[in-house]
Amino acid sequence: MSENPENAANSENPENPENPENPENPPNPDSRKPESSESAEGSKSSEGAAKAAPTTSGTRREDAPAPAAEPSGRRRLVSALWPLRVTRAQLIVALLLFVLGLGLAIQVSSTSDNSALRGARQEDLVRILDELDDRTQRLEDEKARLEKQRTELESSSDQAEEARKQTQEKEQQLGILAGTVAAEGPGITLTVGDPTGAVESDMLLDAIQELRAAGAEAIQVNGVRVVADSYFTGSGNDMRIDGTKVAAPYVFKVIGKPEDLEPALNIPGGVVQTLEKEQATATVERSAKIVVDALRPAKRPDYAQSSSQ
Repeated sequence: MSENPENAANSENPENPENPENPENPPNPDSRKPESSESAEGSKSSEGAAKAAPTTSGTRREDAPAPAAEPSGRRRLVSALWPLRVTRAQLIVALLLFVLGLGLAIQVSSTSDNSALRGARQEDLVRILDELDDRTQRLEDEKARLEKQRTELESSSDQAEEARKQTQEKEQQLGILAGTVAAEGPGITLTVGDPTGAVESDMLLDAIQELRAAGAEAIQVNGVRVVADSYFTGSGNDMRIDGTKVAAPYVFKVIGKPEDLEPALNIPGGVVQTLEKEQATATVERSAKIVVDALRPAKRPDYAQSSSQ
């Protein structure tokens, strides 16, 4: 333990009046008490210093190495963000936040637009409403015009299609009557036998007239198409239709309603009885399908023209 330097100096200095070993300076009774208190205080301070000294020296000997400097905030942020480690939950949350932000932005934009109208004057609002009404009316008029045009186009298209269909049907009908197109349908087959050659051309012509009167639409005799301007000539073995020679038996293929055609031939005094009187035979057979395929060449009129424009 180290001593107090002040006390040591007092003990070594012979001239110190307070030193008891100095014979020239006898101890003063009054001065000893203070000396003892001062000595006690000095002793305490010396002991405190002595106790503190090892602590200081021990601290110096036991100093640990200085800790590493802590990373800065930017470095910690970079290390936390890179490399990216995004989970599925984080991605979904980010997407939801983006959608929410977009919705808020749209709402704010619409609110701003409405706020502009809120701040407008009454005259401006009335003018804006009038302009909107005018624009709406123009759009309604345009819509009505376009709908009318569409209806007209559809109607004209339908009319044109209907007219085309009617024209085709009429062409078919006229072709059947003129003998320029083939025809098929229900009807009858009339077979006239002439073993004696007594059948005359007028008898065959009477049969054609009776069939037409009963509603015959197409007639063919032995491969010759019979039409409105057809004619019969000759008799017996020299029978001709439109100049084409035909021979018995004479087979009539007739398209029409069988229930009307057959009775028309079998009426009393009709075609069948007349032929039987001439020793000829006549048989009638109904059929659900009669084919008339003999054709006549189409003739173009020399003078007649259509009056329709």
